[in-house]
This record gives sequence, C-alpha cells and structure tokens, in this order.
Amino acid sequence: MISFFESFFEIQKKVHQSAFAWIPFSLGDLLYILTGVFLLYTIISLFKKRTRRSSLLSILVGINIFYFLYQIFWGMLYFQVPIIKKLPSQEKPTTEKAKVLALKYLEKCKKTRSIVKEDPNGIFIITDLKAIQKDILAQQSRLPRTISGKKAPEINSFKPSLFREVMSFTGILGYYNPFTAEAQYNSQLPNTYIPFTSAHESSHQLGFAREQEANFVGYLIGIESENPELRYSTEYFTLKSLLNFIVEKDPEFVKSVLQNYSPSMKRDRAYEKAFALKHQGWLDDFFGFTNNLFLKSNQQEGSVTYSYFIDLLLNYERV
Repeated sequence: MISFFESFFEIQKKVHQSAFAWIPFSLGDLLYILTGVFLLYTIISLFKKRTRRSSLLSILVGINIFYFLYQIFWGMLYFQVPIIKKLPSQEKPTTEKAKVLALKYLEKCKKTRSIVKEDPNGIFIITDLKAIQKDILAQQSRLPRTISGKKAPEINSFKPSLFREVMSFTGILGYYNPFTAEAQYNSQLPNTYIPFTSAHESSHQLGFAREQEANFVGYLIGIESENPELRYSTEYFTLKSLLNFIVEKDPEFVKSVLQNYSPSMKRDRAYEKAFALKHQGWLDDFFGFTNNLFLKSNQQEGSVTYSYFIDLLLNYERV
C-alpha cells in the first residue's frame, strides 16, 4: 500500500512542479491565504442564523477535502521504511562518539568558513543562491542508492515564503507545501541557515517526510557539495546538532568547542543569537508547542530532540 502512495507522490510532484515552479512567488502560500479568508468568512457566517447551517456544512466539507488531499499527497509517506533500517549499522548513539564527530566537524567548519564571503561586519553571506539551489538538485541524483532510490526532480521549485515575518517570530526556518510541491524558506534568516534549510526542504521534495530524515538527507546533499556556501551551512548545522546532543551530558565539552570556534564562526554564531533574541516571543513558544504535537502525531519525535538525526549521522559515519 505504501509503495502505491510513493509512486503516486512521484507523479503528482512532477505534475505540480512542472505546473507551478515557473511562478516567481509562492503559489502555495497564496492558496493558504485564500483558504484562511474562506475559513474566516464561513466562521463569521456561523453567527448569522440564516447562513449557519450552510456555513457549518462548508467548513466540514472543506476540512475533509483538505485532510484527504493532504493524506494522499503527503501524509502516507510518514509510514515509509525508516532510513535507519537501510543502514548497515544501527547502534545507539553515545556521547563519546558524538564528541569525536563534533571535533571533526569543528575543523571542517573552520576550514570551509575561511573560503566563503562575508559582509562588512564579518558575517557570512550567500553570494549566489541560485547556484546553491542548482547544486542541491544535482546532489539529489548522487545520493547513495541504498538510502534513496527516489527520482530527483531536476526542477527548481525553491520559493521564499510570503510569511517570512511570521516565520521569523515562530522559529520556522522553512517548510514543504505538499499541495504545490514548493520548497519554502524564510528569506529573512541569517545566511548560515538558508543553504541547509533549502537542502532539508528539497529532501521533502524527494519524498522524505520525517523531519529528522529530511535533516539527514539534507546533510548527505550538502556535505559532499563543491559549493562552499552550501557545504559550510551543512557542516555548521551538523556541528550544532552534535553539540545540542552532547550539552546535557557534558556541558564543559560544548563550552570548550564553542571557545574554539574561529573568530568568523563566532561572529556568525553571535549574529544567529541576536536574530533569535530579536524575534523571541509568545508566538515562538506557541508554534514550538503545536509543531511538537504535529511531529508526534506523525510517528516522529518532538521538535526539541535531535537524537534520530544523530542516530543516522553516527551510524552513517561509523565513528
């Protein structure tokens, strides 16, 4: 049954991307806005006795259509065989192994950071986003066949989200729209986030539904890239994930690694922290809570844990 939905996903993805990729703005976001307007109108109509019954019926029909389309376009992909079962090793991650890998990626980050561009304040900047997107699509076709037998779309359907202001205040870096097959990203993010976020969302475009598996496939896409901007963003994400995994067990080790960041990496980290502080608020807490519930409802771990990604990373790297 799942193989049927995987095949159907490939068909609908190709159709949607061929039809919508050329549009310069996010069609999916526009559809969400129109859906919101429709929902608001029908809710207001519920308070009018003359239209109450028809409005209630419209809401129920609309919700059922939305849920049905979501499930056939995307939801069933959460039941695919987990990537961890495709790896030759399936050992549980240990703090010691994570430390070894963290030191490895610290050195990788230092080296790659030294060859990328920065703004007058010494902060990492992207010089050619289209080149990054092109390389992500090229790297999709080079993924290990043991992990991904999915067909790379070769269609550039990366779109900056129309909801970037809201996303900045909710901690959402990007998302995949299953109704239009667009990979959305928040264009207001610090540039350190954008390349890897794009690789992550492109993993959803390939058909990897689980968030931490999309992180892992995004890692595979970016880590071997010849584009230094994509590679640095990927290495930096990997290092931060490892440190987040280690910090509760050995905070002193994490403190030591942070102190050994290169000066340019420290500037990037300070800029990320300033961005997060500027956009902190109740919306961040609310969306973090609701996203956590969504992940758990789809057989995934909550958004606050990195353990499955670390599982995949350490078993793939075989530290």
